[in-house]
Amino acid sequence: MPPFTFDSAVQKVRLAEDAWNSRDPDRVVGVYTDDTVWRNRAEFPVGREQVRAFLARKWARELDYRLIKELWAFGEHRIAVRFAYEWHDDSGQWFRSYGNENWEFTAEGLMRRRFASINDLPIAPTARLFFWPLGRRPDEHPSLSELGL
Repeated sequence: MPPFTFDSAVQKVRLAEDAWNSRDPDRVVGVYTDDTVWRNRAEFPVGREQVRAFLARKWARELDYRLIKELWAFGEHRIAVRFAYEWHDDSGQWFRSYGNENWEFTAEGLMRRRFASINDLPIAPTARLFFWPLGRRPDEHPSLSELGL
């Protein structure tokens, strides 16, 4: 809950990572305000229902999705993260997507705004780094910084 400390910001980032790695749109949208505003690539969903639909489309297209988020900066009611995730399309082409997100929270701890900038890098299957079973990243798996990403 805002105002964030370093520890609470790190925890908020990990909870977000865990939710996204579930690939469950209903679980993910629960942490956003009813009127949340997003920018994600070229899409601008507004409200939980549009975000839910966006996430369902995303995970239908981005197969075997595994994500790592890392705290970049934080303020009283804002957090900035950097992230990378690996996925493949329906042709079997693997990608590593890199990005940054800016989050703004209400006093109750719900995310009001999420602005994401993302770039996709095609990779060979041998270049993959994220190999845990689908779902939550194990605590012992290296972070982005530890992986040198």
